Amino acid sequence: MPDELQQLDWADHASERLAGAGYRRGGARQAVIDLLAQQPCALSALEIEEALRGAGGRPVARASVYRVIDELEQLKLVSRIEVGHGISRYEAVHPDGHHHHHHLVCDDCEKVIPFADDELERTIHRVADRVAFDVAEHDIVLHGSCGDCGRRRTARR
Repeated sequence: MPDELQQLDWADHASERLAGAGYRRGGARQAVIDLLAQQPCALSALEIEEALRGAGGRPVARASVYRVIDELEQLKLVSRIEVGHGISRYEAVHPDGHHHHHHLVCDDCEKVIPFADDELERTIHRVADRVAFDVAEHDIVLHGSCGDCGRRRTARR
């Protein structure tokens, strides 16, 4: 399935789940959903607010962004990724699990890089089997320095 179609599917899925939970359609809610549907990785609430302001549409207030994120998180439509430094990022949770990935976080420039690794997934399942634990969900966040910051650090030595 092409990525664009998956994005539309998530946006439609999220809108349907919100409606089913009694939330009415609103401009801010739909703007946040549409933005998150287009993202390959997680965004902070501030990045969501700035992206919506820069999109040329009606700006969405920060309080509205947080409210919508909270609604989406309660319905397990987004996941919160704690990247450190008191920053949380949010990304769409696709019902088919297709976009599941983990994150590398540069502690210098705060860049977040998504990664997927089939061997890591198999290892997580092996560990869960070994200790008789049913893993419902997981997210791996690795901290360090991205290639650019690592090269700059090495050049300064």
